[in-house]
Amino acid sequence: MSFARVYGGAAVMASCLAVAAPAQTPAAPATTIETGALQGLTADGVAVFRGIPYAAPPVGDLRWRAPRPAAAWAGPRDATKFANDCPQTWMPSDAAISGQPMSEDCLYTNVWTPKPGKQGANKKVGGLPVMVWIHGGGFVNGSGASPPYDGLRLAKHGVVVVNFTYRIGRLGFFAHPALTKEANGAPTGNWGLMDQIAALNWVKRNIAAFGGDPAQVTIFGESAGGASVNRLMASPLARGLFVRGIASSGGGRDKWPDLATAEAKGVAFAKSVGAGEDVASLRAIPTDIVRGKIGLLNNEEATYSGGITDGQIVTDSVDAIFAAGKEARIPYIVGANSDELGFLPAPFKGPATAGIIKPLGDVSAVRTAYGASFDDRIAGDVVFIEPSIALARRHAANGNPTWVYRFGYVPEAKRAELKGAPHASDINYVFDTLDALKPAPSAADRAAAALVSTYWSDFARTGDPNRKGAPRWDRYTARMPVALHIGNSETATRPAADAGLDALAKLRDGEKK
Repeated sequence: MSFARVYGGAAVMASCLAVAAPAQTPAAPATTIETGALQGLTADGVAVFRGIPYAAPPVGDLRWRAPRPAAAWAGPRDATKFANDCPQTWMPSDAAISGQPMSEDCLYTNVWTPKPGKQGANKKVGGLPVMVWIHGGGFVNGSGASPPYDGLRLAKHGVVVVNFTYRIGRLGFFAHPALTKEANGAPTGNWGLMDQIAALNWVKRNIAAFGGDPAQVTIFGESAGGASVNRLMASPLARGLFVRGIASSGGGRDKWPDLATAEAKGVAFAKSVGAGEDVASLRAIPTDIVRGKIGLLNNEEATYSGGITDGQIVTDSVDAIFAAGKEARIPYIVGANSDELGFLPAPFKGPATAGIIKPLGDVSAVRTAYGASFDDRIAGDVVFIEPSIALARRHAANGNPTWVYRFGYVPEAKRAELKGAPHASDINYVFDTLDALKPAPSAADRAAAALVSTYWSDFARTGDPNRKGAPRWDRYTARMPVALHIGNSETATRPAADAGLDALAKLRDGEKK
């Protein structure tokens, strides 16, 4: 099973975590950014601006090019509606389905700010911390309009919340010799990551118009979004665009294929659909053909590379870059869920586990260290939990403030069927978007969401997730390798690893020698 498939696979389980859109009031906040005036809406005292272009539509001759600046417009632009999703194949049970139309014209951002009213890009309006969410979905699914990512309640913590949609699938990650030649030495292939960097540059230039401080930007994301946080921290082309990072269930031990390998898959794709070898022929391929059947359960691996080690945006594996101390030297939260692959039906778990551990080679010592828990835990630990600890260990060793967490909270109504927190089940707690849980959330569920969203927003505000009155979250250090365990009965700092995870880390670190 490929890593990208695992990243988004919990969408099946996440269907129980959908949220309803908040009630809206007629008030119409306005602001002006570099490209023109915006007219938004107010929801529960928070100003909301949707469907704001952060780059030109990547259509026609702009397909498979680095994002270009968005065009200016005359008069106020309606910013009350979400824009298009990027082309993709959703899983029917995915709670992140937005219901938006799909189009290659999909590079838009959304903003929630507790400072509604007329502002303006050139006015000094104060400096609220800014939290920029990067959606997950295995780099093949996702949308800034997804209900679980609604930023309203998080914004009520006194932060400006931003999310955006970026190119995914073959439209977002595609290399071909003709495109490399056309780029003439500029980055190529990782179009989706280029979009992420363009969105962060847009935030830096425009967020003051929404009451935000461009010098206080925290990026956070889950699954492929968490992997994106790690990749951006490791990328020299993203330096200076953010000052804090939160990577949730983002792995970190994987290595993306090199450019030559990705180009070969691009050539194979072009031949498979009868396209020529020139850029005009590639850009003339119909959108649906480019999209193909790529999704969380089908990566079309013969003709789709996924993310690429292109040498400029992505220069090496995240693990290697963190180990060398070449990542962004910023405060960092990293963690994963207690039962990441718990969503997998029993018949699929064995084959998935076998595929995940095969590249590790001889795991006999690791199996001994885990004991009876090996079969149940090893797959999730390999893909998510151990890599989060490895990145924390490397980042902290370089003298950077680092906090590790393990999210294990299960909604009270689901505890009879779930033994731990599956992949993606933390998102509704980070955003405090529990209102449409079925069955309805309990008082304890709501308290857990309030706690988690407070930790995250406090970190964005101060660079430290701790606040008086909340359970203490100690930093991860070589002397004290601890994590905050967020559980059903208590939230407390405990050791980040155990004998099994230590043995797994030793095996994987040995692979690099």
